[in-house]
Amino acid sequence: MTQSEHARTPVERALQTIGEVGVIPVVRASSVKEATAAVEAIRAGGIPIVEITMTVPDAVFLIRTLRQNLSSDVLVGAGTVTSSEQATACIAAGAEFIVSPGLSLPVLSVAQSHAILSIPGALTPTELMMALDHGARVVKIFPCGNVGGAKYLKALRGPFPQAALIPTGGVNATNAGEFIAAGAFALGVGSDLVDLANLRAGHPERITHAARELLDAVESARGALKTN
Repeated sequence: MTQSEHARTPVERALQTIGEVGVIPVVRASSVKEATAAVEAIRAGGIPIVEITMTVPDAVFLIRTLRQNLSSDVLVGAGTVTSSEQATACIAAGAEFIVSPGLSLPVLSVAQSHAILSIPGALTPTELMMALDHGARVVKIFPCGNVGGAKYLKALRGPFPQAALIPTGGVNATNAGEFIAAGAFALGVGSDLVDLANLRAGHPERITHAARELLDAVESARGALKTN
């Protein structure tokens, strides 16, 4: 690790990694073993970020284990964090970013007090304004796919052109380019990437392939924006 990398704060490191990669894989699973297999498949596909949701049994234990066993190049976060108690436990376990499905000011406050990136959820302009007013650096728009997808994101970007937004819900390799073109900072992708049926059928390579497809879609869309 270079001296400049040492100088970055945890928040800046998380923001930079998420922004550069452009994809946050959302890992939901029925066990630690299943979630770990999903993480391995995602890493094999070239995505050095994982969001472990609190819906995974023993999620805090899993986050701690991943932080101990994975290389420092992999960014490990906690998702579906809905209370300050959960946020505190996840941060103590080593979570490097916190994601919520909605706007919880207590969760945002806990993360800020520990100098950890918090990504609150929002859907309406009012929720987005409140999140930004309370210091959110980046905001998850959820469930984006259910309310218009990329068109809705583009509409939000009109009054909030400087906001870093992460659409989540209904995002996949097919429409990833549309979301990037609409101004997405990064994409939150769940079951369209982490398909547990593939894991249970003994085909983790399909998740690996899906990860590569997503990265290619994001890179291609960003390249097209630069040439326009």
